[in-house]
Amino acid sequence: MTQGAGQGPDVRTATLRDFRVPAYVHETTGNPQQSAPGGGEPSDDGYTPTQRDLPVINRGDTVQVQVQEQVMPEPPQPPASDEHGPLYVVGDVHGYLAELVAALQEQGLIDAEGNWSAGNARLWFLGDFTDRGPDGIGVIDLVMRLSAEAAAAGGYCKALMGNHELLLLGAKRFGDTPVNSGAGTATFQAAWLLNGGQKTDMERLEDHHLQWMARLDAMEEADGHLLVHSDTTAYLDYGDSIEAVNDTIRETLTRNDADECWDLFRKFTKRFAFRDESGPSAVRELLDMYGGTRIVHGHSPIPYLLGDVGSEDESDGGGPVIEGPHVYAEGLAIAMDGGVTMAGKLLVQQLPLGI
Repeated sequence: MTQGAGQGPDVRTATLRDFRVPAYVHETTGNPQQSAPGGGEPSDDGYTPTQRDLPVINRGDTVQVQVQEQVMPEPPQPPASDEHGPLYVVGDVHGYLAELVAALQEQGLIDAEGNWSAGNARLWFLGDFTDRGPDGIGVIDLVMRLSAEAAAAGGYCKALMGNHELLLLGAKRFGDTPVNSGAGTATFQAAWLLNGGQKTDMERLEDHHLQWMARLDAMEEADGHLLVHSDTTAYLDYGDSIEAVNDTIRETLTRNDADECWDLFRKFTKRFAFRDESGPSAVRELLDMYGGTRIVHGHSPIPYLLGDVGSEDESDGGGPVIEGPHVYAEGLAIAMDGGVTMAGKLLVQQLPLGI
């Protein structure tokens, strides 16, 4: 894992926390439904460029979702090495730097000044650092700096590749270059704007941020937990081992082919593979291939996984009440996206659950 140093946390006040398209989308691209001139019906195979990745949740229109504590047997976990400290994972951040700093402080991972204070603890971010929220580059800078500080203290802070890292990389590299989307003509730039791309992030994006994102791993195993960003089986398309998947995705980005990168991004947007009746078998397929006894993912906000949010017309008021991770798929999957972009909670959780 490439580690680097960045700026200290520039804590900002969070702005509108929902899935609405930024106002400037209409200034730069016109009607977002026309951003993909070829049009096309929604694809069953991944992201459709003429639609947002998730329905819009307007401020004040989110529904209350109380996540009930689930009593499930903990799968046997291999003992952690005495050389390592406790293991933590972080769900999707999406530019909410202030919320991230507060959550890390609450867990004792950073101090009041935002410096690493957890000694040999291990911290994994599950991807999606930018877009929708106010300070994605500030989030990346913090994670890069904590990586160096944690390593110096005998622990580590590492990160996985999310679909929004792929989206930002594509928007920067390819801009308005047309790609074969499978649902008409599309561009990374239009898709990035449609899914919450922030002008300030693009303006502050530097070469070292791009290099860091392009080198992120897509999956890893830690203490019996298979860590991924997306709740999809699309990882199976890229290799039969963790190392093979990571190498294949890194090589794909190195080739810098717009269509190939779009296909990768599209596959990373797939979701809900573990949610329904076939969910446990989908999880087991990944665990059998890559190892581990449980899968831990971000990407799909917990309210959506529960099926309680999913329409722009729902208006029961308030925000989703998310107290912690969602365990499902017969106890084999742990969802970590608390829905910070929809006034939910940015989750930082110690693993295994129940400690």
